Amino acid sequence: MRTAAKGPFQPTPRTILHLDLDAFYASVEQLDRPELRGKPVLVGGRNGRGVVCACSYEARSYGVRSAMPVSQALRLCPAAILLPVRMARYQELSRHVFDIFSHYTDLIEPLSVDEAFLDVTGSRRLFGDGRCIAEQIRAAVRSETGLAVSAGVAANKFLAKLASEQAKPDGLFVVPEDPDDFLLGLPLQRLWGVGPVLLRQLNRQGLTTVADLRRLARPTLERLYGATGGKLYDLARGWDNRPVERGHAVKSVGCEDTFERDLVDRDDLRHVLLDLSDRVAARLRHKGLVGRTLTIKVRYADFSTVTRSTTSAEAVDHGPCLFRGALELLHKTEAGRRPVRLLGITVSQLSHVGLEPLDLFNAQGSHRQAALDAAMDHLRRRFGRSGLCPATLLGRSESDPE
Repeated sequence: MRTAAKGPFQPTPRTILHLDLDAFYASVEQLDRPELRGKPVLVGGRNGRGVVCACSYEARSYGVRSAMPVSQALRLCPAAILLPVRMARYQELSRHVFDIFSHYTDLIEPLSVDEAFLDVTGSRRLFGDGRCIAEQIRAAVRSETGLAVSAGVAANKFLAKLASEQAKPDGLFVVPEDPDDFLLGLPLQRLWGVGPVLLRQLNRQGLTTVADLRRLARPTLERLYGATGGKLYDLARGWDNRPVERGHAVKSVGCEDTFERDLVDRDDLRHVLLDLSDRVAARLRHKGLVGRTLTIKVRYADFSTVTRSTTSAEAVDHGPCLFRGALELLHKTEAGRRPVRLLGITVSQLSHVGLEPLDLFNAQGSHRQAALDAAMDHLRRRFGRSGLCPATLLGRSESDPE
């Protein structure tokens, strides 16, 4: 029935696009270096350490996937070409692509540098139906950047996301007004929120496809899976009433380093924390944000991972403040007693500068510190991070991939 795509709370049909740049980081590397086209390319990690941030479709044919340890990816595909992350270049092309999106609608919800929802309901009289708009955007992105974008078109965000996954690579898929022919045969892992643990629980109930799930009433699903059961009931019917949210808010800012050798020495770990704190603070200031919750991530040599968090009364964007908090959190882990493979720092509970007071020592001192930070940021943009850093880090090779 036609109301399946809309759900009980969506009275008028919308046209939503989900646009996703295919294998973005790896595609950019192949774009900039034509000799890499047709070859398996991995982006991320260093010397076999860390994880795969992106991989070309040639690498995926060997079973390589994003977020896989680089060492495992290289075992699966020994001929893969491993390249470092060039975030500045990816962001440059991302801005160009999103500028193309903005020619068709101002209702754009970025999900990452390479992915977004667009509500083009109000653009149909000018540019045509959803398929026409998606085709125009795909053609413009390819013409102006050389990159491929997969597109899904549907009446809501959930179905549009499923459609773009169906379209990959470099394709376009339109979910029909009655989505059942498309939806019912899908495996349950395609539904949002169905991870490995929940999938095993569903499989134990004899449920493997969306059609299987549709046979269960909402009370039954809620009894079995709580609030998640109610969401599964809606998704199995293609219901999703969430609007496209313009300028989706940044929820956290952070960075992390995977080391070429595992670190045990506490002085080495302190230096890494100092560098990470400095880099995260600079990113916060670049975005005009301050944050109250600080989280550190520690991954040990055996790949086990722990996090520790603290929340302060004052929101900050100052590196030394982050470093002091991160160091206290590090003491609450086994770092220094167990070898550490990765360290990371994230700041959340963000707000824009001016909406929260920044009082490091006193008001006058805060203004002086803000001016100093701004001057340091300007010098780093002009001369690079190596041109200005905390004295403790002089002579060290830590660098910010962004």
